[in-house]
Amino acid sequence: MSSEVPLDSPRTWLEIPLPENTEPDGSPTEVLRADITWLTSSWNCIFSRGCAGIYADRPSDGCCTLGAHFTGREDLDRVRGAVQNLTPAQWQRHEYRADEAWLEEEDVAGEPEFNTRRVDGGCVFLNDPDFPGGSGCAFHHAALSAGQEPLEWKPDVCWQLPIRRSYRTVERLDGTSYLEISISEFDRRAWGAGGHDLDWYCTGNPEAHTASVPVFIGMEAELRELLGASAYELLAAACTEAMGARRLLPLTVITHPATVAATENGDVRDDT
Repeated sequence: MSSEVPLDSPRTWLEIPLPENTEPDGSPTEVLRADITWLTSSWNCIFSRGCAGIYADRPSDGCCTLGAHFTGREDLDRVRGAVQNLTPAQWQRHEYRADEAWLEEEDVAGEPEFNTRRVDGGCVFLNDPDFPGGSGCAFHHAALSAGQEPLEWKPDVCWQLPIRRSYRTVERLDGTSYLEISISEFDRRAWGAGGHDLDWYCTGNPEAHTASVPVFIGMEAELRELLGASAYELLAAACTEAMGARRLLPLTVITHPATVAATENGDVRDDT
């Protein structure tokens, strides 16, 4: 098994003004800051295709061992609806649907937080490898069977990984400001201090950089949901241009080191 590349490596970032909201002088009030090195990498999810799981003693779980924390009421209510559509043939632990036994609530600093229950060492919605309805996330299988995107069923944190969206307000020197929306790699550090204790993680591992298309295409549905259609089109155009520049001037746009390693090993698929 190849080792992960270092967390700290050169990156190419691009700032894209979003034209839909502007100041009277035409200055954008929102700017998309994109990690082009990540978005043009050849990463893809390899669950059941070589993923070693984040913990060595749960190799079949992928990153589902910990369960999912809900981002808010809208996220929770959407998943509640999805749970009602899961059948026993799709969800191994279907008995937990009764009385919302699949849901746990905890008090954090006086505020309620909700997450999926952990059962038998993993998320309650995680099917075992030998389950006839398919191993892995029950929501994922059910969504595909219904002809829908898995993001329409899964908790936010599940379908967004390993993309990280973050926000900050940037103050300009003239006293104006804008909202910076960053799209980047959800690496080990994004998990918090515990991320360094994971036994295996995919984004920096060449074994997961085997896709025939870059991340911005392979995760188009997720990026469209995170950014909106118009912002995604601007991002996709920028990534496409960057990949062309990389072919002409290799030092201009920096390639993800895990993609470099996978390419050198001959692991990246070429379906073109």
